[in-house]
Amino acid sequence: MIWSSQEKRATSSLAVLYAIRMLGLFMVMPVLALYAENYSAATPTLIGFAIGAYGLTQALLQIPLGWASDRIGRKPIIIGGLLVFALGSAVAASATSMTMLIAGRVLQGAGAIASTLMALLSDLTREEQRTKAMAVIGLSIGFSFVLAMMIGPSLSSFNGLPGLFWATTAMALIGILIVLFWVPTPVAQKQHREQQTSARLFGAVLSNPELLRLNLGIAVLHGTLVALFLIIPHWVAATMNLPASKHGFVYLPVMLIAFALMVPFIVIAESKRKMKTVMLGAIALLGVSMLIMTVSHAQQTPLIVSCILFFMAFNWLEASLPSLVSKLSPAGAKGTAMGIYSSCQFFGAFLGGAMGGWSLEKWGTLPTLYALAAVVGLWWVVACFMRRPQHLTGYRLAVPTEVTHKAQELKATLGALPGVAEVNWVPEESAAYLKIDKALFDPRLAYDSLRP
Repeated sequence: MIWSSQEKRATSSLAVLYAIRMLGLFMVMPVLALYAENYSAATPTLIGFAIGAYGLTQALLQIPLGWASDRIGRKPIIIGGLLVFALGSAVAASATSMTMLIAGRVLQGAGAIASTLMALLSDLTREEQRTKAMAVIGLSIGFSFVLAMMIGPSLSSFNGLPGLFWATTAMALIGILIVLFWVPTPVAQKQHREQQTSARLFGAVLSNPELLRLNLGIAVLHGTLVALFLIIPHWVAATMNLPASKHGFVYLPVMLIAFALMVPFIVIAESKRKMKTVMLGAIALLGVSMLIMTVSHAQQTPLIVSCILFFMAFNWLEASLPSLVSKLSPAGAKGTAMGIYSSCQFFGAFLGGAMGGWSLEKWGTLPTLYALAAVVGLWWVVACFMRRPQHLTGYRLAVPTEVTHKAQELKATLGALPGVAEVNWVPEESAAYLKIDKALFDPRLAYDSLRP
């Protein structure tokens, strides 16, 4: 099916908006641990808080703000979130102490608009195009991370951290212009459980052991990432004798090589249906990369190799864990599962910064790396008990109002169709949510079964 002009405009504008916001959060990560040492009262613990502080407010507010957007509209929440993000960036840019820097980062995270952006994408795209639109958004986030690793250090050469935060402030204001003049305004807001968080489904999601394993995993993954950026910038500066402004020339090739090495494993995991096997291998590679780091801090080659291995595993897991959430979430609960998953991701980033900084101050670098490797090892053990995921996807079936009174009969009929693994009937939406195997499911049979 061909994209409509509105869908193209909505997807491109929201992808740029996502990239701008994530770029603003990620740009400071490669250099903050180096520059923050010059602030008054700087300690490893406070520097860790400064790196991860955005994750706390992001985790706490993204679901409530998504719910608020159902009541007062998507665009007002997005614009308000960008204004808060710009304010936080300006506070961080003006900071002369660690307290003020942390306050700025907390405010940045409070502009938590991720779930609202996804809800707006659902409002502006047809169901048949939504998966592709979400894939474009995912690519924009991945691209923004790689770009941040490259340009963050380079931009810091102009005015250190203040320069980076002022650039972030400007990007947030540009984001507001994008919302006002580029992003289409939806005719109506849609209430789709596959895309939005429902409080009524919290119990089902939080009691699902498979989803809990994935939530733990994404928290550990981002906590490890943030904690390592308290360590790696110092080692790059020491082993390669590079100023902070030149670190992008190290991170860019590392990220590109890691990405190239990751691609075959994505293909193997999906086409050969070896998702669990490859996931366990990627988690193990994370731990191995950190063990290599424990002996590489005085040597360039082992440090670079360990970073490539880490980002190879990180990139695969970052791309694949959301797919597993989609496969393992109950029918009609993907939006809720993804909302909780994203909150765990940001909360993990906060814990990684806070606990990583505290560990560095109390015990030093090598014990911190061993502790991180041990946490990753615990994740590997937990992941071993995950059931092998079926290759299922969600499918929303609109039900004609004239047959909604036959809910139980229709549920049984749909559940008996080839390729249908689960059916969840949602009367308030006049829809049925299915978990299907695309190789076996025929939508025409499903729609034929709904005829009065």
